[in-house]
Amino acid sequence: MYLSTIGRREHAGAASPRKLSAVGANVFALGAVSLVTDVSSEMVTAILPVYLVLGLHLSPAAYGLFDGLYTGATALLRLVGGYVADRVRRRKVVAGVGYALSAVMKLGLLAAGSSAAAIGAVITLDRTGKGLRTAPRDALITLSAPEPLLGRAFGVHRAMDSMGAFAGPLVALGVLAVVGATNPEAFDAVFVVSFCIAAIGVLLLVLFVRDRRTPRTAAAVSPRAALGLLRGSGVRRLLVAACVLGLATVGDGFVYLLLQHKEDVATGWFPLLAVGTNLSYLLLAAPLGALADRVGRLPVVLGGYGALAVVYLLLAGPVTGWPLFALALALYGAFYAATDGVLMALAGPLLPEALRTTGISLVQTAQALAYFTSSVLFGLAWQFWGAEQAIGVAAGAAVVAIGVTFAVLTPRKVTA
Repeated sequence: MYLSTIGRREHAGAASPRKLSAVGANVFALGAVSLVTDVSSEMVTAILPVYLVLGLHLSPAAYGLFDGLYTGATALLRLVGGYVADRVRRRKVVAGVGYALSAVMKLGLLAAGSSAAAIGAVITLDRTGKGLRTAPRDALITLSAPEPLLGRAFGVHRAMDSMGAFAGPLVALGVLAVVGATNPEAFDAVFVVSFCIAAIGVLLLVLFVRDRRTPRTAAAVSPRAALGLLRGSGVRRLLVAACVLGLATVGDGFVYLLLQHKEDVATGWFPLLAVGTNLSYLLLAAPLGALADRVGRLPVVLGGYGALAVVYLLLAGPVTGWPLFALALALYGAFYAATDGVLMALAGPLLPEALRTTGISLVQTAQALAYFTSSVLFGLAWQFWGAEQAIGVAAGAAVVAIGVTFAVLTPRKVTA
Protein backbone atom coordinates (compact mmCIF):
# COMPACT_ATOMS: atom_id res chain seq x y z
CA MET A 1 0.00 0.00 0.00
CA TYR A 2 0.99 3.62 -0.33
CA LEU A 3 0.97 6.49 2.15
CA SER A 4 -2.33 7.85 0.98
CA THR A 5 -2.15 11.31 2.51
CA ILE A 6 1.22 12.22 1.06
CA GLY A 7 0.16 11.93 -2.52
CA ARG A 8 -2.61 13.44 -4.52
CA ARG A 9 -6.32 13.89 -3.97
CA GLU A 10 -8.54 10.87 -3.60
CA HIS A 11 -12.26 10.26 -3.88
CA ALA A 12 -12.87 12.51 -6.86
CA GLY A 13 -16.56 12.34 -6.28
CA ALA A 14 -16.36 14.29 -3.04
CA ALA A 15 -17.56 17.84 -2.56
CA SER A 16 -16.21 20.42 -5.00
CA PRO A 17 -13.07 22.17 -3.73
CA ARG A 18 -14.29 25.34 -5.41
CA LYS A 19 -16.79 25.88 -2.63
CA LEU A 20 -15.48 26.99 0.73
CA SER A 21 -18.76 25.83 2.22
CA ALA A 22 -17.75 22.25 1.40
CA VAL A 23 -15.39 22.20 4.38
CA GLY A 24 -18.38 22.37 6.73
CA ALA A 25 -19.93 24.84 9.17
CA ASN A 26 -18.18 23.20 12.11
CA VAL A 27 -14.80 24.08 10.64
CA PHE A 28 -15.84 27.73 10.49
CA ALA A 29 -17.13 27.59 14.08
CA LEU A 30 -13.84 26.11 15.26
CA GLY A 31 -12.06 28.78 13.25
CA ALA A 32 -14.04 31.50 15.03
CA VAL A 33 -13.06 30.07 18.41
CA SER A 34 -9.41 29.96 17.36
CA LEU A 35 -9.60 33.49 15.96
CA VAL A 36 -10.78 34.97 19.26
CA THR A 37 -8.47 32.77 21.35
CA ASP A 38 -5.47 33.73 19.25
CA VAL A 39 -6.17 37.43 19.77
CA SER A 40 -5.78 36.66 23.47
CA SER A 41 -2.78 34.35 23.27
CA GLU A 42 -0.86 36.42 20.72
CA MET A 43 -1.24 39.50 22.89
CA VAL A 44 0.85 37.67 25.47
CA THR A 45 3.14 35.90 23.01
CA ALA A 46 4.01 39.20 21.31
CA ILE A 47 5.25 40.82 24.52
CA LEU A 48 6.54 37.79 26.40
CA PRO A 49 10.06 37.71 24.86
CA VAL A 50 10.71 41.38 25.51
CA TYR A 51 9.06 41.11 28.96
CA LEU A 52 11.31 38.24 30.00
CA VAL A 53 14.58 39.31 28.35
CA LEU A 54 14.42 43.10 28.64
CA GLY A 55 12.02 43.44 31.58
CA LEU A 56 13.19 40.59 33.83
CA HIS A 57 16.73 40.49 32.33
CA LEU A 58 16.80 36.76 31.58
CA SER A 59 19.82 35.44 29.68
CA PRO A 60 19.34 33.84 26.24
CA ALA A 61 19.88 30.40 27.81
CA ALA A 62 17.21 31.06 30.46
CA TYR A 63 14.84 32.40 27.83
CA GLY A 64 15.43 29.24 25.79
CA LEU A 65 14.14 27.22 28.75
CA PHE A 66 11.06 29.43 29.09
CA ASP A 67 10.44 29.31 25.34
CA GLY A 68 10.64 25.54 25.44
CA LEU A 69 8.20 25.46 28.35
CA TYR A 70 5.83 27.71 26.44
CA THR A 71 5.51 25.23 23.59
CA GLY A 72 6.90 21.84 24.46
CA ALA A 73 7.16 21.10 28.17
CA THR A 74 3.56 19.85 28.51
CA ALA A 75 3.70 17.88 25.29
CA LEU A 76 2.89 14.58 27.00
CA LEU A 77 -0.45 16.02 28.09
CA ARG A 78 -1.42 16.16 24.43
CA LEU A 79 -1.40 12.38 24.53
CA VAL A 80 -3.55 12.38 27.65
CA GLY A 81 -6.02 14.84 26.15
CA GLY A 82 -6.12 12.99 22.84
CA TYR A 83 -6.67 9.59 24.43
CA VAL A 84 -9.33 10.84 26.86
CA ALA A 85 -11.17 12.62 24.04
CA ASP A 86 -11.26 9.40 22.01
CA ARG A 87 -12.14 7.27 25.03
CA VAL A 88 -15.16 9.34 26.12
CA ARG A 89 -15.93 10.42 22.53
CA ARG A 90 -16.39 14.01 23.71
CA ARG A 91 -13.72 15.95 21.88
CA LYS A 92 -15.47 19.28 22.37
CA VAL A 93 -15.55 18.88 26.17
CA VAL A 94 -11.84 18.07 26.38
CA ALA A 95 -10.99 20.97 24.07
CA GLY A 96 -13.18 23.27 26.17
CA VAL A 97 -11.31 22.36 29.35
CA GLY A 98 -8.06 23.25 27.60
CA TYR A 99 -9.38 26.59 26.34
CA ALA A 100 -10.71 27.49 29.79
CA LEU A 101 -7.46 26.60 31.58
CA SER A 102 -5.41 28.76 29.21
CA ALA A 103 -7.83 31.65 29.73
CA VAL A 104 -7.51 31.53 33.51
CA MET A 105 -3.71 31.43 33.27
CA LYS A 106 -3.70 34.89 31.68
CA LEU A 107 -4.68 36.13 35.14
CA GLY A 108 -2.02 33.80 36.56
CA LEU A 109 0.63 35.85 34.76
CA LEU A 110 -0.76 38.90 36.51
CA ALA A 111 -0.44 37.19 39.90
CA ALA A 112 3.07 35.85 39.19
CA GLY A 113 4.60 39.31 39.16
CA SER A 114 8.36 39.30 38.56
CA SER A 115 8.99 35.84 40.02
CA ALA A 116 10.66 33.73 37.35
CA ALA A 117 9.61 30.51 39.10
CA ALA A 118 5.97 31.59 39.30
CA ILE A 119 5.98 32.72 35.65
CA GLY A 120 7.42 29.35 34.66
CA ALA A 121 4.63 27.54 36.55
CA VAL A 122 1.93 29.71 34.96
CA ILE A 123 3.39 29.22 31.47
CA THR A 124 3.43 25.47 32.04
CA LEU A 125 -0.24 25.46 33.06
CA ASP A 126 -1.16 27.72 30.13
CA ARG A 127 0.52 25.31 27.73
CA THR A 128 -1.19 22.43 29.51
CA GLY A 129 -4.43 23.97 28.32
CA LYS A 130 -3.10 24.23 24.78
CA GLY A 131 -1.89 20.65 24.97
CA LEU A 132 -5.34 19.45 25.99
CA ARG A 133 -7.25 21.36 23.34
CA THR A 134 -5.13 21.14 20.19
CA ALA A 135 -5.52 17.47 19.25
CA PRO A 136 -9.31 17.31 19.94
CA ARG A 137 -9.81 20.48 17.92
CA ASP A 138 -7.79 19.20 14.96
CA ALA A 139 -9.51 15.82 15.16
CA LEU A 140 -12.88 17.60 14.98
CA ILE A 141 -11.69 19.33 11.81
CA THR A 142 -10.71 16.02 10.20
CA LEU A 143 -14.12 14.58 11.11
CA SER A 144 -16.04 17.65 9.90
CA ALA A 145 -14.70 17.89 6.33
CA PRO A 146 -14.43 15.44 3.39
CA GLU A 147 -11.03 13.74 3.21
CA PRO A 148 -10.05 15.21 -0.20
CA LEU A 149 -10.64 18.69 1.21
CA LEU A 150 -8.71 18.34 4.47
CA GLY A 151 -5.92 20.61 3.26
CA ARG A 152 -8.45 23.29 2.40
CA ALA A 153 -10.33 22.76 5.67
CA PHE A 154 -7.18 23.19 7.73
CA GLY A 155 -6.20 26.13 5.54
CA VAL A 156 -9.52 27.86 6.24
CA HIS A 157 -9.21 27.16 9.96
CA ARG A 158 -5.60 28.35 10.10
CA ALA A 159 -6.47 31.47 8.09
CA MET A 160 -9.12 32.37 10.68
CA ASP A 161 -6.70 31.46 13.44
CA SER A 162 -4.09 33.76 11.91
CA MET A 163 -6.61 36.62 11.75
CA GLY A 164 -6.60 36.49 15.52
CA ALA A 165 -2.84 36.10 15.59
CA PHE A 166 -2.59 39.18 13.36
CA ALA A 167 -4.92 41.23 15.56
CA GLY A 168 -3.47 40.11 18.92
CA PRO A 169 -0.17 42.00 18.75
CA LEU A 170 -2.02 45.10 17.51
CA VAL A 171 -4.35 44.93 20.51
CA ALA A 172 -1.30 44.53 22.79
CA LEU A 173 0.33 47.50 21.09
CA GLY A 174 -2.83 49.53 21.61
CA VAL A 175 -2.96 48.63 25.31
CA LEU A 176 0.71 49.55 25.72
CA ALA A 177 0.07 52.85 23.92
CA VAL A 178 -2.86 53.69 26.20
CA VAL A 179 -1.18 52.66 29.45
CA GLY A 180 2.33 53.67 28.40
CA ALA A 181 5.03 51.20 27.32
CA THR A 182 7.33 52.33 30.12
CA ASN A 183 4.62 52.16 32.78
CA PRO A 184 5.30 49.30 35.24
CA GLU A 185 1.61 48.34 35.01
CA ALA A 186 1.56 48.17 31.19
CA PHE A 187 2.17 44.42 30.99
CA ASP A 188 -0.45 43.78 33.69
CA ALA A 189 -3.02 45.61 31.57
CA VAL A 190 -2.18 43.39 28.59
CA PHE A 191 -2.70 40.26 30.70
CA VAL A 192 -6.13 41.43 31.95
CA VAL A 193 -7.41 42.31 28.48
CA SER A 194 -6.06 38.99 27.20
CA PHE A 195 -8.08 37.08 29.82
CA CYS A 196 -11.32 38.88 28.90
CA ILE A 197 -10.90 38.04 25.22
CA ALA A 198 -10.02 34.40 25.98
CA ALA A 199 -13.23 34.07 27.99
CA ILE A 200 -15.21 35.12 24.90
CA GLY A 201 -13.49 32.33 22.93
CA VAL A 202 -14.62 29.74 25.49
CA LEU A 203 -18.18 31.03 25.22
CA LEU A 204 -18.11 30.72 21.41
CA LEU A 205 -16.96 27.11 21.73
CA VAL A 206 -19.81 26.26 24.08
CA LEU A 207 -22.47 27.91 21.93
CA PHE A 208 -21.51 27.14 18.34
CA VAL A 209 -19.15 24.17 17.99
CA ARG A 210 -20.82 20.79 17.52
CA ASP A 211 -19.15 17.60 18.65
CA ARG A 212 -18.59 14.82 16.12
CA ARG A 213 -19.04 11.64 18.11
CA THR A 214 -17.73 8.57 16.32
CA PRO A 215 -19.74 5.35 16.71
CA ARG A 216 -18.94 3.37 19.85
CA THR A 217 -17.24 0.10 19.00
CA ALA A 218 -16.26 -2.64 21.41
CA ALA A 219 -12.76 -2.14 22.83
CA ALA A 220 -11.96 0.31 20.01
CA VAL A 221 -10.24 2.77 22.33
CA SER A 222 -7.77 1.25 24.77
CA PRO A 223 -4.08 1.67 25.65
CA ARG A 224 -3.32 -1.40 23.54
CA ALA A 225 -5.20 0.03 20.56
CA ALA A 226 -3.42 3.37 20.96
CA LEU A 227 -0.02 1.68 21.02
CA GLY A 228 -1.14 -0.31 18.00
CA LEU A 229 -1.01 2.90 15.96
CA LEU A 230 2.78 2.61 16.05
CA ARG A 231 2.58 -0.65 14.11
CA GLY A 232 1.58 1.30 11.03
CA SER A 233 4.57 2.13 8.84
CA GLY A 234 3.01 5.42 7.74
CA VAL A 235 2.45 6.60 11.32
CA ARG A 236 5.97 5.64 12.39
CA ARG A 237 7.53 7.52 9.51
CA LEU A 238 5.36 10.55 10.17
CA LEU A 239 6.50 10.56 13.82
CA VAL A 240 10.16 10.45 12.74
CA ALA A 241 9.55 13.36 10.37
CA ALA A 242 7.72 15.35 13.07
CA CYS A 243 10.68 14.94 15.44
CA VAL A 244 13.22 15.94 12.81
CA LEU A 245 11.22 19.00 11.76
CA GLY A 246 10.67 20.01 15.40
CA LEU A 247 14.42 19.91 16.05
CA ALA A 248 14.95 22.33 13.14
CA THR A 249 12.54 24.96 14.57
CA VAL A 250 13.91 27.50 17.07
CA GLY A 251 10.69 29.36 17.86
CA ASP A 252 9.06 32.72 17.24
CA GLY A 253 10.52 34.46 20.27
CA PHE A 254 14.08 33.79 19.17
CA VAL A 255 13.39 34.94 15.62
CA TYR A 256 11.94 38.23 16.83
CA LEU A 257 14.66 38.72 19.44
CA LEU A 258 17.29 38.19 16.74
CA LEU A 259 15.58 40.82 14.59
CA GLN A 260 15.45 43.15 17.60
CA HIS A 261 19.11 42.39 18.34
CA LYS A 262 20.18 43.05 14.75
CA GLU A 263 18.09 46.15 14.05
CA ASP A 264 17.67 47.62 17.58
CA VAL A 265 13.85 47.63 17.49
CA ALA A 266 12.32 49.78 20.25
CA THR A 267 10.40 47.89 22.94
CA GLY A 268 7.10 49.57 22.13
CA TRP A 269 7.27 48.39 18.51
CA PHE A 270 8.33 44.83 19.29
CA PRO A 271 4.77 43.38 18.97
CA LEU A 272 4.62 44.55 15.33
CA LEU A 273 7.13 41.86 14.36
CA ALA A 274 4.50 39.21 15.05
CA VAL A 275 1.96 41.26 13.08
CA GLY A 276 4.10 41.01 9.95
CA THR A 277 4.39 37.24 10.28
CA ASN A 278 0.69 36.77 10.96
CA LEU A 279 -0.32 38.95 8.01
CA SER A 280 1.66 36.68 5.69
CA TYR A 281 0.20 33.61 7.40
CA LEU A 282 -3.32 35.02 7.05
CA LEU A 283 -2.94 35.66 3.32
CA LEU A 284 -1.30 32.32 2.48
CA ALA A 285 -2.93 29.72 4.78
CA ALA A 286 -6.03 28.97 2.69
CA PRO A 287 -4.29 29.10 -0.74
CA LEU A 288 -1.46 26.82 0.42
CA GLY A 289 -3.95 24.43 2.01
CA ALA A 290 -5.81 24.19 -1.29
CA LEU A 291 -2.52 23.78 -3.15
CA ALA A 292 -1.61 20.88 -0.84
CA ASP A 293 -4.85 19.10 -1.81
CA ARG A 294 -4.00 19.51 -5.51
CA VAL A 295 -0.27 18.75 -5.72
CA GLY A 296 0.31 16.71 -2.56
CA ARG A 297 0.83 17.71 1.06
CA LEU A 298 4.46 16.66 1.38
CA PRO A 299 5.83 19.10 -1.24
CA VAL A 300 4.02 21.99 0.43
CA VAL A 301 5.36 21.07 3.90
CA LEU A 302 8.93 20.78 2.56
CA GLY A 303 8.56 24.12 0.78
CA GLY A 304 7.51 25.67 4.08
CA TYR A 305 10.64 24.44 5.82
CA GLY A 306 12.66 25.75 2.89
CA ALA A 307 11.20 29.18 3.63
CA LEU A 308 12.21 28.74 7.28
CA ALA A 309 15.80 27.96 6.29
CA VAL A 310 15.90 31.17 4.23
CA VAL A 311 14.63 33.15 7.24
CA TYR A 312 17.50 31.81 9.34
CA LEU A 313 20.00 32.66 6.60
CA LEU A 314 18.63 36.21 6.40
CA LEU A 315 19.08 36.64 10.15
CA ALA A 316 22.68 35.41 9.90
CA GLY A 317 23.50 37.33 6.71
CA PRO A 318 24.34 40.89 5.70
CA VAL A 319 20.83 42.05 4.73
CA THR A 320 19.58 44.87 6.98
CA GLY A 321 16.84 47.48 7.20
CA TRP A 322 13.38 47.20 5.70
CA PRO A 323 14.36 44.49 3.16
CA LEU A 324 15.31 42.24 6.08
CA PHE A 325 12.01 42.86 7.88
CA ALA A 326 9.90 42.43 4.73
CA LEU A 327 11.59 39.24 3.56
CA ALA A 328 12.05 37.59 6.94
CA LEU A 329 8.52 38.19 8.21
CA ALA A 330 6.84 37.31 4.90
CA LEU A 331 8.78 34.05 4.62
CA TYR A 332 8.21 33.23 8.28
CA GLY A 333 4.46 33.56 7.77
CA ALA A 334 4.72 31.42 4.62
CA PHE A 335 6.50 28.76 6.67
CA TYR A 336 3.58 28.54 9.10
CA ALA A 337 0.96 28.63 6.33
CA ALA A 338 2.64 25.73 4.52
CA THR A 339 3.26 23.50 7.53
CA ASP A 340 0.94 24.02 10.50
CA GLY A 341 -2.40 22.76 9.21
CA VAL A 342 -0.99 20.86 6.24
CA LEU A 343 0.99 18.51 8.49
CA MET A 344 -2.21 17.65 10.40
CA ALA A 345 -4.09 17.18 7.11
CA LEU A 346 -1.33 14.81 6.07
CA ALA A 347 -1.69 12.83 9.31
CA GLY A 348 -5.50 12.63 9.50
CA PRO A 349 -6.33 9.95 6.90
CA LEU A 350 -3.55 7.70 8.20
CA LEU A 351 -5.46 7.29 11.46
CA PRO A 352 -8.68 5.37 12.25
CA GLU A 353 -11.63 7.58 13.27
CA ALA A 354 -11.94 6.01 16.71
CA LEU A 355 -8.31 6.90 17.48
CA ARG A 356 -8.03 10.03 15.34
CA THR A 357 -7.46 12.40 18.28
CA THR A 358 -4.95 10.07 19.94
CA GLY A 359 -2.98 9.72 16.73
CA ILE A 360 -2.91 13.44 16.03
CA SER A 361 -1.81 14.11 19.62
CA LEU A 362 0.98 11.55 19.16
CA VAL A 363 2.33 13.47 16.17
CA GLN A 364 1.97 16.80 17.96
CA THR A 365 3.69 15.44 21.08
CA ALA A 366 6.67 14.19 19.09
CA GLN A 367 7.05 17.56 17.41
CA ALA A 368 6.57 19.52 20.64
CA LEU A 369 9.17 17.49 22.56
CA ALA A 370 11.63 18.01 19.71
CA TYR A 371 10.80 21.73 19.75
CA PHE A 372 11.46 21.90 23.49
CA THR A 373 14.89 20.35 22.93
CA SER A 374 15.59 22.74 20.06
CA SER A 375 14.68 25.83 22.14
CA VAL A 376 16.93 24.83 25.03
CA LEU A 377 19.84 23.98 22.74
CA PHE A 378 19.45 27.18 20.71
CA GLY A 379 19.37 29.29 23.87
CA LEU A 380 22.61 27.66 25.03
CA ALA A 381 24.18 28.11 21.60
CA TRP A 382 23.31 31.81 21.58
CA GLN A 383 24.64 32.18 25.12
CA PHE A 384 28.02 30.57 24.40
CA TRP A 385 28.58 30.96 20.64
CA GLY A 386 26.79 34.22 19.87
CA ALA A 387 23.62 34.97 17.92
CA GLU A 388 25.07 34.84 14.40
CA GLN A 389 26.77 31.47 14.77
CA ALA A 390 23.76 29.96 16.55
CA ILE A 391 21.30 30.95 13.82
CA GLY A 392 23.75 29.79 11.14
CA VAL A 393 23.77 26.32 12.70
CA ALA A 394 19.94 26.43 12.83
CA ALA A 395 19.83 27.18 9.09
CA GLY A 396 22.01 24.15 8.40
CA ALA A 397 19.79 22.01 10.62
CA ALA A 398 16.69 23.13 8.68
CA VAL A 399 18.27 22.09 5.37
CA VAL A 400 19.20 18.68 6.80
CA ALA A 401 15.66 18.27 8.18
CA ILE A 402 14.18 18.89 4.72
CA GLY A 403 16.35 16.16 3.21
CA VAL A 404 15.60 13.67 5.96
CA THR A 405 11.85 14.34 5.82
CA PHE A 406 11.80 13.93 2.05
CA ALA A 407 13.59 10.59 2.37
CA VAL A 408 11.33 9.37 5.16
CA LEU A 409 7.94 10.46 3.77
CA THR A 410 8.35 9.96 0.04
CA PRO A 411 5.62 7.46 -0.94
CA ARG A 412 6.89 3.91 -1.30
CA LYS A 413 5.50 0.44 -1.29
CA VAL A 414 5.28 -1.22 2.11
CA THR A 415 5.69 -4.97 2.25
CA ALA A 416 3.05 -6.93 4.12
